[in-house]
Amino acid sequence: MAITQLSVFLENSPGRLAEAVRIISDAGVNIRAMSLADTKDFGILRLIVSDADKAKETLSSNYIVMETKVIAVKMDDQAGALNNILQALEKAQINVEYMYAFTGAEALSAYVILRVDDLENAETVLAESGLQTLTDDKLRAIL
Repeated sequence: MAITQLSVFLENSPGRLAEAVRIISDAGVNIRAMSLADTKDFGILRLIVSDADKAKETLSSNYIVMETKVIAVKMDDQAGALNNILQALEKAQINVEYMYAFTGAEALSAYVILRVDDLENAETVLAESGLQTLTDDKLRAIL
């Protein structure tokens, strides 16, 4: 199942990232994973958080915030684990638009967040390959 990712558009200037993180923190929302991509004028902060609705509500007064469905795939924290995921998607001709990864609290576990061009098909392919995808509730519960 897909999980909710927030994308926050930030001006590329000193303090804007710190301000967004402070707003999330002050709201009592935990950042589970994040990625920051930038251009000369702005950045896109991609977040997986403990409470997407609350984070979006608190950030929306200062920032443009968008929700995107992405896939979180559990993988062993070892060489080749990511390759197995990407090979399954490649065989099904599913394009990965972007991704980022993080380790979990469970020993030797990691998670990769994937934005793909065919979400439903990707979920099916990954499940058929024996790979576990997570829901928002399961992701909150395991971290």
